[in-house]
Amino acid sequence: MKKYLERVGNTPVINLTDNVFYDLNVFIKLEFFNPTGSVKDRAANYILNKILSNGEINKDTIIIESSSGNFGIALASYCKLLGLKFYCVIDPNITYTNELLIRKLSTETFMVRKPDKNGGYLIERIKKVKQLQKENENSYWVNQYGNPYNAEAYYMTLSKELCNEVKPIDYIFIGVSSCGTITGVSRRIKKVYPNAKVIAVDIIGSVIFGGVSKKRYIPGIGSSMQPENLKCAKIDEVIQVSEEETIRACNYLLDEHQIFVGGSSGSVVAAIHNYFNGKDTTNLNVAAIFADRGDRYSTTIYNEEWCMKTFPNMYKGENA
Repeated sequence: MKKYLERVGNTPVINLTDNVFYDLNVFIKLEFFNPTGSVKDRAANYILNKILSNGEINKDTIIIESSSGNFGIALASYCKLLGLKFYCVIDPNITYTNELLIRKLSTETFMVRKPDKNGGYLIERIKKVKQLQKENENSYWVNQYGNPYNAEAYYMTLSKELCNEVKPIDYIFIGVSSCGTITGVSRRIKKVYPNAKVIAVDIIGSVIFGGVSKKRYIPGIGSSMQPENLKCAKIDEVIQVSEEETIRACNYLLDEHQIFVGGSSGSVVAAIHNYFNGKDTTNLNVAAIFADRGDRYSTTIYNEEWCMKTFPNMYKGENA
């Protein structure tokens, strides 16, 4: 009998019918059905078991990572399952729920409070990770932005499932952050369906594809640095959406389909709508990944007071 956390993967796929998708056949992989609620379970489980089995770490090794969200929660959970110590570096942008879970599950948590040159905290978080590595000789930095095992996890699991479930895949839309998911998935999708188009979905204010950096408020999509993982991804096109579009799409999914999802899922829905506007969509199979569930965004995306304060322009002259 498998333990709860060992039930990773084999998440459901739904065919989402809606006029916002024109006449596309849209297939959504619901990754929030993973044990801790996100696609990051796959990488956390895969990486930790891989480095234990190949001897890169032992039971006394301290696992270290910088995260303010799903990956931190997943790593903390799987480290507990495996009897490993876990140090997580977080920042003030973390949501109340994520901080509560990470602090509860981690061995130690470190808060970085100094913003970096882009107004975010990622660069400073990584500096803190490297400091912790120096202070702890037997430690391992997971490094979701550059660890090839991250992409390998999605190549071996998520993309394999998708290729078996959606036949054929004409397009796939994937939100980007550390770029492990899109790198692993895109490589297998292109191997099985060479003509498939891989569309990376990024948020305005992210610098992953060379955009102009600006303060972002929704975690889980975008980055203030270009991940090393990106070098191996097979991406055909990039589409950026605004955080306002993300919020609208998330609330639309909840209102119209009772699907409670996180920010990157809303970004993907907005991107699909924008991308196919005015195009011939007859008989196209479009796959997409809903990376996490919405409860961790209850104080932001689904909180009207926060939305009005943070994005006042989105409420001017129109309904949210």
